[in-house]
Formats: sequence, structure tokens, C-alpha cells
Amino acid sequence: MIVIKNVTLRRGTKIVLQDASVTLQPGEKIGLIGRNGAGKSSLFSLLRHRLQSDAGDVSIPPRWLVGEVAQDMPETEQGASDYVLEGDTRLQAANAALVAAEAADDGHAMADAHQEIAEAGGFEARPKAQALLMGLGFRVDQLDDPVNSFSGGWRMRLQLARALMCPADLMLLDEPTNHLDLDALVWLEAWLQKYEGTMLVISHDREFLDAITKVTLHLDETRLTRYTGNYTAFEEMRAERLMQAQASFAKQQERMAHLQKFIDRFKAKASKAKQAQSRVKALARMEKLGPVLTSSDFQFEFREPQSLPNPMLAFSMMSCGYNGTAIVKDINRSVLAGQRIGILGANGQGKSTLVKTIAKEIPLISGEVTEGKGLSIGYFAQQELDVLSLDDGPLMHMIRLARDVGPQAREQELRDFLGSFRFVGDMVTQAVGSLSGGEKARLVLAMLVWQRPNLLLLDEPTNHLDLTTREALSMALNEFEGTVMLVSHDRALLREVCDEFWLVTAGGVHPFDGDLDDYQKWLLDTSREMAKAAREAGNAKVKAKKSAVTAPVVAAPTPAASAKDRKATGQARHKLAEQTKPLRNELAGLERSLAAMTQEKANIEAAAAQPDVSPAQRVEQGKRLKKIAEDTEQAEARWLEITTELDALATTGEA
Repeated sequence: MIVIKNVTLRRGTKIVLQDASVTLQPGEKIGLIGRNGAGKSSLFSLLRHRLQSDAGDVSIPPRWLVGEVAQDMPETEQGASDYVLEGDTRLQAANAALVAAEAADDGHAMADAHQEIAEAGGFEARPKAQALLMGLGFRVDQLDDPVNSFSGGWRMRLQLARALMCPADLMLLDEPTNHLDLDALVWLEAWLQKYEGTMLVISHDREFLDAITKVTLHLDETRLTRYTGNYTAFEEMRAERLMQAQASFAKQQERMAHLQKFIDRFKAKASKAKQAQSRVKALARMEKLGPVLTSSDFQFEFREPQSLPNPMLAFSMMSCGYNGTAIVKDINRSVLAGQRIGILGANGQGKSTLVKTIAKEIPLISGEVTEGKGLSIGYFAQQELDVLSLDDGPLMHMIRLARDVGPQAREQELRDFLGSFRFVGDMVTQAVGSLSGGEKARLVLAMLVWQRPNLLLLDEPTNHLDLTTREALSMALNEFEGTVMLVSHDRALLREVCDEFWLVTAGGVHPFDGDLDDYQKWLLDTSREMAKAAREAGNAKVKAKKSAVTAPVVAAPTPAASAKDRKATGQARHKLAEQTKPLRNELAGLERSLAAMTQEKANIEAAAAQPDVSPAQRVEQGKRLKKIAEDTEQAEARWLEITTELDALATTGEA
């Protein structure tokens, strides 16, 4: 178990924990919550011994293997699958032991190392790593791409996959959903529900916490409080505690006022002096309860739009994409005043592309967009935090916004406005670069509110917001009189704000008739099928590949098709079959070799487990297992090359 006992932790002059104590049992899944800046990540650093407590003790079983998501951006030319594989530290140690044994030509050590590799699941590790990557949204053709070829958000997904690859006894996850789309989030949720170790997760996604945690640890005002139950249960129990605390505070204030009244009335009378002095001592001894103050009282609202055109937008055969290539095509829809539209779609289908096109961040590929008179768009982009001027303070950002965009305002009015977003005192001049991610997001929201838009385009607005700020955003959006178009992986926000959904899929935009639960079920079923497909490297998969190659790749001619068309179709089919025949034959041979090597490996491992194996036999078994592993890796690599080439040829044939 994990025991935190009377711990005090300081970061500079700030006290993060003071006399904090809590016990976490093995196998528990705990949500660590608290406002931004409360010290949640510092607690993780304390558990990983990157920080030392100023007082008290932290105890973790010494044999526990701890996994966590690295927060640094990986910089390497290593392939994605290999990079994730390195997250399995036990397997890496076994492989290192094998290398050392081979260097020393120690047959016993080689046999032991092979046994350790087998126990660590070494021969299933690569398919597992690739299943993790595909679950998190990577395509098959990206599995071996260099890590450096991915953008920052995708590299953080690689860090998450690498952490999940670790067979950890304790998993520490700090905001694991921040860089995920809804489809990847649903997959991760299902994966963590099956995780058997102890897990401590920091997240501001209430539905995610509800789905995977059974214990909630609240870090508030330097104190750790344990609640049994998920986040919803925590809210209910804490509300009850706050009511009780408020009642106790009110009762104490009444008692203190009564004592003080007696003291004031009788302290000058000799006959009552003794009683008055007794009450003075009682008042001094009384432990003062503080008034109940919470961080959940942050609220803001969007200003009333100056106009509400209806329709706000009309799309006619609109196509969106990049560099002349359409990703989403032939959109024919209208956006009306007051609509609350949630934009759904699997990763890579074009949700952000659609929003960026509407916001005029990227040019239209084709078609028309008709804007209502007086349309004013407020756009919150995922990368919006990156375009803030890091050297300037919030006040300077607001001064520029009021001057360049409007409406105009005096400095004091801008200070007061920033105060409503919790930028008070010296914070208004503090460099944005020194602000937390949540504070930067609040500044972007403030700048959005100031512009008085009538159409809000929000692309993942909650990535850096804590739970209380997310709740404030939800309330503000529900009170907003204009139109909202929202892309988000925060299901609570989607449920609370949106009353209809658009689904971006298969290159089009269509209304989604089901609710969010229906969509989530579809995503989960899809991710399970992908994971299953990634694990199947046997005969069924090869047969499916062969069938896909040999099947007609040109649509069958209709009855009205001309004889010339039918002849062309037949020629194309024959040409493709002749072109791919050598590759298909090689693929079949590779599959037979892989099956034979798998069987031989199983036979050797069974033989090695027998008690009467001689030292010489163990040496030979170790060497043969090493050779099989090398041959298997080469065969699998060639198999992947051939199937990729066959896919490309089939696609060319379709074209």
C-alpha cells in the first residue's frame, strides 16, 4: 500500500501540503483532483522521489514498478513502435540480460534470459505496442514512422502509449486525456478499466473520472482528503460536508457571540467578574472554525450579441481541406441562430478542418459559404494558447484587443473585466509565459468574451481548464444567446451544452440521430475491432489480404455498361493479378515460415522447462531461440512491407 503520513511539502515559499496523511490500498483506482496550482503534479513528483518532503514520510512498496507519462517532448528518429516498446522496462531488462549473456558466451545466462523474455511477453510485445498506438489514433502506415515526424500532440500520445506499455504496479497519469480526441479517450477509458494495478490519475474530465476511479483524493488548501467513490460521489459527499461545516461555523459564531455578550455585560461587575473571566478563557480556548469558502464560485458570462442573423451561415457544396485536397466534401447545411451543435467524428476525419474553414483560418476548397448580415465569429482554437504573446501581461493583451478589434475601453474598465476572470492585482501585468496552462486558457476565454461574438466556434476549449472553470464555461455557454459549434472530448460539456450533433465521417458531414452514449458505443466497438485486427497476424489476416488483392478492384459494370467498359475492367483485373502474383506467393511462403517458427519456439520452450535438461542442451536451446527471434523479426518486417505494397497496388488499381 501507499502511506502518506504527516507530510509537509514546500515549493519555494508556497506550502503545497501541510501535515497531510492518507493511505491508498493496492489495486485502487484513485482520482486526484484540485484546482489548478493546488499542487497535484507536485504530489506525483513526491511519489516518484523527484521531490523530498519537508516533514513526514511517504512509503511505497520497494518492489513496485512505477509507470508514468513523461512530460517532455521526445526527440528521436526511432520508429514509433520501437519507442513505445521501450516503455516495457521488464522486457528491456530481459533483452539487456540476453545481450550481456551473448557477449559473455554464457549459455546458462542466455537460456535464463530467453525464459525471462518469454515470461515478460516478449514475443507478443510488438503487436501489443501497435495495438496501443492504434487505439490512441495512429494509422497502420504510421506505426514505424520516426517519432520526430509527428506533431507535438501526437508525440504526447506516444508518451502515453509508452507509459501504458509498462507492466506497472503503480500507474501515475497526469492529464492523460489532454491531447486525445473523443475516440481515443473512449478507447483509453476502456483500457484503464481493465488495468489491474494501483492507479492515481489527475484529470479535469468528470465523466472520465467517473468511469475509471473508485476513490477520490481531494487536494485543497494544503490538505488531502480521501473520499470513497468516483467524482460524482465526491461532489455529493463534499457538498454534505460543506453544509455540515457551514452549520458548525454558524453555530460556533452564535456561541462566541453569546459568550462575548456576557463578557461585555458583566466584566465590570464584581459579583460577576469570576464568571466573566471564565468565559474569556472559554472563548480563548475555543478552536476557531473558518467560514466555508470554495473555489467553485468562479463564474463568467458571454455578453449579449449586438445582432443575431438567421441563418448565420449557409453551406452550399462546401469542401474543406489543405493544399487543394478536400478532406470533407459537398457540405449542404445551415447554421441557425441559437443552435447548439456538437461536432463529432473519429480522429482524422476533418472536425478541426471544418471549424478552421468556417473561421477562415484556412481557405475554402470549393463551394460557397453565405454569411448572415452582422455575423461575428468568436474562435477558440486548440493552439490558441501558443499565439499569446508570452512577454506581455493579460492587461496588455486586452489593451491591444480593445484597440484593434473593439469595443474600445479605458484601462480601469479592462482591469475590472480581467478581475472577473480571476486576474487581479499584479497578475494583470505578469508575463503570460509565467502563467499556468489554465490561466492562459482563462485569458483566451476573456478575450473571446470581450469581442461579443454571435457565433462561437470552440475547438477543444477545455484542454487546460480545471473542473470548476469547465463548469463555469458550461453555464456561460448555456446562457449565451448566440450559436455554439463545439468540438470537444469533454463529454460532460457536450451533454450539458449541445442539443444536436453533426457527424464528420467518410468525407462528409451528416446529422447524427443518436445521443452521445450511442456515439461512444460505436467508437468503442470500432476501437476494439482495430485492436483485434492488430493482434491477428495469422492465417486469417493473410487470407483476408489475399482476398482483397485478388478480388475485383474496379466496380462491377452495371447492366447498362458497354462492352468496351467490361473489357477494360477485365483487362485491369488481369493486369493487377499478374502484377501482384509474385508478391502474393512470397507472402504465402512467409506465413508458412512464421507458423513453423512459432511452433518450433513453443517446442523448445516446453523442452527447456523440463528438469532433466543438461547444461549443453540449455546452451543450444538458448542459441536456437535467439536465432528464431531474429528470423521472426526479419520475416515480420518483410511481411509488413509486402502487405503495404499490395495495398498500394490495390489502391492504384481502384483509381
